[in-house]
Amino acid sequence: MSVIIRTATTEDSPTITNLSEQLGYRSDNKVVLDRIDDILLDTDNCLFVADLNHEVVGWIHGFYALRVVTDPFVEIGGLVVDSKHRNVGVGRLLIEAVYDWARSKNCYNIRLRSNIIRIDSHKFYDRLGFSCNKQQKIFYKTLV
Repeated sequence: MSVIIRTATTEDSPTITNLSEQLGYRSDNKVVLDRIDDILLDTDNCLFVADLNHEVVGWIHGFYALRVVTDPFVEIGGLVVDSKHRNVGVGRLLIEAVYDWARSKNCYNIRLRSNIIRIDSHKFYDRLGFSCNKQQKIFYKTLV
């Protein structure tokens, strides 16, 4: 298996949209395309895809974050590997691409959030050396 990790392009948006649906995130491809366009223009964001024989089989989004009370960190905003290509190293390669990107920004702290029901994902992150340092509720409000 020869997986190439590369920066995503707007042409990847249909596949990114479809892969996201595997985790239950339904969205319109035009909306995803616009978001990808914005992410690619923002130097505090990265978006990589895993390309296997010219087929995108996974993606990862990372973003640089500054907070008043913590050291800077890169947060993984999303990671999806096609269900047919899991447990063969694709996710690890995508994570490593974000590690490299974070280092290029002189940032050495990585965070991610994972839904409490995604037990297999938690095991994956544990194997990569992540530790769960807290559980929290996320509050959400739409402004009108």
